[in-house]
Amino acid sequence: MASVFDEGKLPLEFITEETPFSSCFDSSAPPKPLLIATPTVNGTYPVLLLLHGFYLRNYFYKGIFQHIASHGFIVVGPQLYSLVPPTGPEEIESAAKVVNWLPQGLQSLLPENVVADLTKVALSGHSRGGKAAFALALGHAKESLSLKFSVLIGIDPVAGANQYCRTNPHILTYVPRSFNLNIPVAVIGTGLGPEKKNGCLSQPCAPDGVNHKEFFNESKLPCAHFVAKDYGHLDMLDDDLPGVVGALSGCTCKNGSGSKDLMRKSVGGIVVAFLNAYVNGEDENLLAIVADPALSPAKIEPVEFITA
Repeated sequence: MASVFDEGKLPLEFITEETPFSSCFDSSAPPKPLLIATPTVNGTYPVLLLLHGFYLRNYFYKGIFQHIASHGFIVVGPQLYSLVPPTGPEEIESAAKVVNWLPQGLQSLLPENVVADLTKVALSGHSRGGKAAFALALGHAKESLSLKFSVLIGIDPVAGANQYCRTNPHILTYVPRSFNLNIPVAVIGTGLGPEKKNGCLSQPCAPDGVNHKEFFNESKLPCAHFVAKDYGHLDMLDDDLPGVVGALSGCTCKNGSGSKDLMRKSVGGIVVAFLNAYVNGEDENLLAIVADPALSPAKIEPVEFITA
């Protein structure tokens, strides 16, 4: 079995596309700045839209983007805001605009002879971006979506500070299997996300009651749950993050003591395995990970995969 936890064999490139001031008059211009990782080998590839976390930058995820794209996917990461984080509903509307831009603008940015297969679009997000991805899939955007999602993947999604202080819209119901979704869902969590950093901060980054556990519990079948036991909420980001935001991100969440590269490989590999299973119809890697979680570079415990 070719390991999804190793980088794939496809050469790729990163494309950065800013939003011009004239974008309101040009439908081909992206509504938000984009970071795109794409294979450069001739072919047609599924698309993964990945929404960044609270106050983070899309380029903090370049390692994850590279890992996924090298296995034959076009990864699109919009920068949904710059300085001031929007409200939850505004974030969802921004993401919806990006979704509706894809059919008219994505292809023009890709390398020659690389084609985006927009019949196979997966939606993902990390942290608050994971919650926004679920909200978008659940139909909370006012703007009608022009594309249908094939798969939904939450990477340590967070819906607020606690069960009684959640970001709008309130999508968690605390009723098992209650999400009104008819697509496969994978939720990747972290074991240290619910813990405070050094025991001194007032708020963990992924508190119990609003984190990956509840998102998985409310997802309908088929759904999968993978928890990186010894890693924290931001450990899948790149090393040495630049700028003030990068420096602040290193001070907010409890981190694991292991190599972040192992965490990135684990998250990237699980995403690739789930996409292969439910977008490409190739479930060998996913079933192998479920049967033997020790295949993952980072310790994954628990692993749950419910299909019926």
